[in-house]
Amino acid sequence: MAFTYANLTTAILDYTEVDTSVLTATITNQFIENAELRILRDVNIDAYRDAQLGNFVTGQQYINAPAGCLIVRSVEVVDGSSPAERTYLQKRDITFINEYNKFAEGGSTTATGRGLPKYYAMYGGATGLAVTTSGTITVAPCPDSTYQFQVNFVKLPTGLTSVNTTTFISLNFGNGLLYACLVEAFSYLKGPQDMLTLYEQRYNKEIEKFAIEQVGRRRRDDYDDGAIRIRIDSPSPGP
Repeated sequence: MAFTYANLTTAILDYTEVDTSVLTATITNQFIENAELRILRDVNIDAYRDAQLGNFVTGQQYINAPAGCLIVRSVEVVDGSSPAERTYLQKRDITFINEYNKFAEGGSTTATGRGLPKYYAMYGGATGLAVTTSGTITVAPCPDSTYQFQVNFVKLPTGLTSVNTTTFISLNFGNGLLYACLVEAFSYLKGPQDMLTLYEQRYNKEIEKFAIEQVGRRRRDDYDDGAIRIRIDSPSPGP
């Protein structure tokens, strides 16, 4: 089931049997935003994977995470050799990075170039969706050259609105989006508990199937993985 913004808002009103005097556009817009964020955090969706290139500044251990970055999946570094080699950095806690760089600097608090980065950690957080940075990534050792890097991340998508009338979720997971919105709506209306429970259960069933598609079937390969084998229990052989 696919939805546009208009179809979805109409469906919310129809299912809850109220009109716009009760559920205004402002309220239903909040339902939709909450539902989209819930789905985005429940399932790692392929459509929202992205990547961004950049270059380190010599002697500077921090880089900005890409705008709208929700989750950093990995960081790659390209060294200056010929042919160039791409290396995935190993993720560590910020305390490890700080200790590593402090040791490399001989206890100095002034960062200087030390080599090709090998580790990274998240540092700081976003201050809003419209900012140019969604947090900071710090690396160790501190780069001794302007190496190129690539940040692979999950991007927070533009939500469904009266201006952005369709999204990947609304077109490809419309039934789950509707059920998530109805959970929001019946919670807001303090409607019958059985209806709230019903739509919560319907959402959970649909999100399970969607997750199998996104993080299971879409990331399998018939050549490498072959057919899915389902275990069938059978009685133990007799004596």
